[in-house]
Amino acid sequence: MSDEARISVPADAPEISGARLFAAPRALVFDAFSSADRLARWFGPKGFSLTTRAFEFAPGGVWRFVMHGPDGRDYENKIVFQEIVRPQRISYVHAGDEVDVEPVWMETIIALSQEGEKTRIDWRMRFPSLAERDRVERDYGAAIGLEENLGRLGDFVEETAGPVFDATRRFAASRDLL
Repeated sequence: MSDEARISVPADAPEISGARLFAAPRALVFDAFSSADRLARWFGPKGFSLTTRAFEFAPGGVWRFVMHGPDGRDYENKIVFQEIVRPQRISYVHAGDEVDVEPVWMETIIALSQEGEKTRIDWRMRFPSLAERDRVERDYGAAIGLEENLGRLGDFVEETAGPVFDATRRFAASRDLL
């Protein structure tokens, strides 16, 4: 249903980005981000599960969650939504500046664009420096995590979309009567 993700870790920019095309309407893909229940079904790398402690999907809203790794380690996270423009853009800051949160600070912009019947996601994570990007890549596997995250989103969208069909019926009655 979806094309494979393309991940980029440029040598000269403190970012990691990914792009993927989904065979689904943009509103459906956007809605995968809009509730804690939906996010729990797909967000994170393969083998991870998610427990949400707080979720407000609005500018200034906070999403606090724990990613449970397949090795038994828990990763505390805090995201502060900066901008939400339905159905085309979500931006947030991963605020790793608190004692009980993983020490990762990054700005993330997720842009969704309609390409015919498909939706393209461009997901860009920007770090304060190349050294910090490299540390997060080394310690957390951020690039492969983004690729797997986009894969899990693709699986979720495919499950959610289901088959699309049109039904037509003719009635032997006037419009007024119907």
